[in-house]
Amino acid sequence: MSENLDVWNPTVEVESNYHNHTGSALISESSHNTSGVFAVDLFCGAGGFSVGFEKAGFKSLLGVDIHSPSIDTYKTNHKNSATILGDMREIPEGLIKELVGQRNVGLISAGVPCQGFSLCNRKRWEDDKRNFLFKEFARVVKAISPPYVLVENVSGLVSTKGGEFVKAICEIISDMGYDVDWRMLNAADFGVPQIRNRVFFLGAKKGYPIYWPIPTHGKKTPYRTVKNAIGDLPILGNGEEKSEYLLDPECDFQKEMRKNSKGLINHEAPNHPEETVKRIAETLPGKPMYPKFKQRIRLQWEKPSPTQVSGGIRPQFSFGHPSQPRGLSIRERCRIQSFPDTYEIKGGIVQGRVQTGNAVAPLVAQAIGQVILAGINGTKPKIDYSECETFWPEVFG
Repeated sequence: MSENLDVWNPTVEVESNYHNHTGSALISESSHNTSGVFAVDLFCGAGGFSVGFEKAGFKSLLGVDIHSPSIDTYKTNHKNSATILGDMREIPEGLIKELVGQRNVGLISAGVPCQGFSLCNRKRWEDDKRNFLFKEFARVVKAISPPYVLVENVSGLVSTKGGEFVKAICEIISDMGYDVDWRMLNAADFGVPQIRNRVFFLGAKKGYPIYWPIPTHGKKTPYRTVKNAIGDLPILGNGEEKSEYLLDPECDFQKEMRKNSKGLINHEAPNHPEETVKRIAETLPGKPMYPKFKQRIRLQWEKPSPTQVSGGIRPQFSFGHPSQPRGLSIRERCRIQSFPDTYEIKGGIVQGRVQTGNAVAPLVAQAIGQVILAGINGTKPKIDYSECETFWPEVFG
């Protein structure tokens, strides 16, 4: 019995994902030339930051992660970028400097592993060793010294240890010679069909301004819904996969997601036991599928999705489809995160859930990337302030 209880004991180290790389780092070099402004993505995961930054005008130079399927995903979709597969604590900053070379790095970002902070983590513990990996980010920043740095984490970071982690991160960024500010941003405010609150820390070298993007949805423009996100995707039976669109796009978001796509990828239904199919079918949209797990609901067509989570190292499906008795395909999870349909997630359904649950929503990254690039170029951000000017009144000075 005590062995089972240890699973929930916060002092017992969390089981690691067996897809995490051990041993010497595996490196691939960039094929980019030296023109343009580049971004380096530490703890890159599936590459949500990089997708958004590229849309904003950056070039993705390097992705670093310990999770093998994530690096497979990153390399597949960012073919000119360098990658490092390995434990950030074991990667010398000299190696990263060598891969950067003479290129102009304008931004280093880090989606620092968030499981220790997450409000969904029942082993949440302020001294979880994963909570201190932002120090590895700082080590690389000191070596590269870009004009901007950006750190992302879950909302639980703000309350953990009475807010001491927020203070510590701000102090470390400041000690490296950066002005620093932080915001809690909701992805739905930037056109992502998901309520997803994340905290972002933005550091700017002296002489560079700090801008925050203004929300584009939620006041005059309604939030995007699950229907907007996945309503055009083909119906799937249990364990079925489809690779062609059967319906025309129904809204601008679907058109945006389909741009340049030659067919569907990652649209495969989980292969559920019959009792799971029955459970989902009998659950009303918006209601929990399991009495003990209130957050695992069947989605509703006319509302944004709740926050997608990775669900641990071997995650079960977390949300039921609104009208089909199954969990979501990885393509549907990508849509809800705002990854385009051309973006291929490697590693199968289970590790695909890990990657999509942990990812930064690309549309949020794009919005932040646009104002950072404006700061680098010495121009004011091109923002429609008429949509939601009450969100950040300090911007209007």
